[in-house]
Parts: sequence; C-alpha cells; structure tokens
Amino acid sequence: MKLEDINIRDPFVLPYGGVYYMYGTRAKTCWGKADGFDCYTSSDLVTWDGPFEVFHKPEDFWADKNYWAPEVHVYKDSFYMFATFNSEALDKKGTMILSSNSPLGPFKIHSEGKITPDEWNCLDGTFYLSPDQKPYMVFSHEWMDVGDGQICAVELSDDLKRPVSKPRTLFCASMASPWVKSITHRLWNGPVYVTDGPFMYRLKNGELVMLWATMTDAGYAEGIARSDNGDISGNWTVDNKPLFDKDGGHGMLFETFEGELLLVLHQPNETPLEHPVFIRIDEKDIS
Repeated sequence: MKLEDINIRDPFVLPYGGVYYMYGTRAKTCWGKADGFDCYTSSDLVTWDGPFEVFHKPEDFWADKNYWAPEVHVYKDSFYMFATFNSEALDKKGTMILSSNSPLGPFKIHSEGKITPDEWNCLDGTFYLSPDQKPYMVFSHEWMDVGDGQICAVELSDDLKRPVSKPRTLFCASMASPWVKSITHRLWNGPVYVTDGPFMYRLKNGELVMLWATMTDAGYAEGIARSDNGDISGNWTVDNKPLFDKDGGHGMLFETFEGELLLVLHQPNETPLEHPVFIRIDEKDIS
C-alpha cells in the first residue's frame, strides 16, 4: 500500500535494521473506544506492508479509549513504546511506557502506571536521553487543565518504570504568539492554546531543538522550540514563525538509511482523511 492509503494520525517512524517501522494512532478509533496500536513496515518509504497489531488491550487494562501517539524508541537493546491512554471511567489522559524485544511487538505494559500525574490530563509522551545518559519523558500538559497548554519534562528511572522527579514546565503555547492562535471549546470558558506532539532532536552543531504542534490561522502546524544550553535543563524559547503551517502536524524527524533528513506528519488534520506525509528537510531550515 501507499502512504495515502494509511489512515493514521501522529505518525512515528523508527528506522532499524534496514526496515522502516511506522506507528500511529488509529484514526477510526481516535476519538472514542480503542483497543490497540498497529505498525506498518517498508524498505523504501514508498510501498508499505501492514497493518500489524503490535499492542492489544489486556483484559484487565484500565484504559479503553483515546489510544494515541505511539512512539517506539531503542534504549538499552530493547524497544520502548511511549503511548497515551484514557478511560471512560476515569477520563484522565496519561502516558505510559510499554516494552518489547522486537519493533513488531508484542508490546507489554512496562511502567508502573502512568508516568504523567494521575490528576492531570496529559498526552504525547516522547523520549529524551541527556548527554549524561539520564532518561526523560517530555509531554504535553493539556489545555483542558491549564488553558494555555504546556510542554513539560520529567526524569525517569534508569529502567523507565517510573518518574523520579516532579514535572518541570519547559514552555507554554502562548509563547509562540502572535503566530499561534487560540481556539474555543465548550469545556473551557474562554480561549485556549494547544500544545501537543513534542519530539526532541539534536542538530549536528549540538543544539537541542523540539518539534511541537499547535494551531494557526491556517490550521494545525509544527513549531520549533530551542534549549539555550543544549540539554533539557536549559531555558526554552519558541521560534517566531512555524516550521510547517499547512494543516498538518504532530510530526517527527528521522534520517533515512541514505542519510536524508525527513519530517513526517499527518495531513490534513481531519478524521477520517488524515494520512502520513513525508517532507524533505535540510538542517539549515531548522538551525
């Protein structure tokens, strides 16, 4: 199948062992009841096989809706999936970590409950390993709680089973003003600002940047934030213009096996029309 035939949101590509593994949110079950995640595979980024189910809801698992944004990262010779879950009973989104010995799963619950605070609505956890090999999760504290959506970070235990620090807010969506635009929602009295889909990337010059998604006049968009010390502990600033603002977002960067840098995101931001899109990027465009 071709990319336009794959109906997922929040695409994430893991190049590993000569194969591209692409994960994402099942668009058909994104906004309601859900029970799993899939993977698609390719050797050339053009023709894809799948879907292959890599996680299926255990019988006694607490979450039964909003299975969002699976990312798979290699850490200490294992594969770890960072994914968002929610339930009809609790209605508090949070990110957990799953693990497997294969990029095709099956992935099993790894973390001791949610990594994000139980009392918060959180989503889109991503992995970051500091230069001194400390693991972190970066995530969005949703506008449903705070109005002005936040990007936060929390340090993880070495085995990725639990948080070992309190969350630290790195920046909020309104810092991207004036290009970021507020939205209105029946669940909030007044305008709100969206943050989601953080992804960490280190440029060849050593600078640490973060892709993140929000809303503009043109729809869903990708922004860039930057650390002033090359690490998660730095002060973060947001670029004064978006990287991409053509109604596509929740993106990430990866290098092909030939060394080409690609941005992948979903477009358009409308269910059930969304699909992955690959865009060639030069580092000078984000440095």
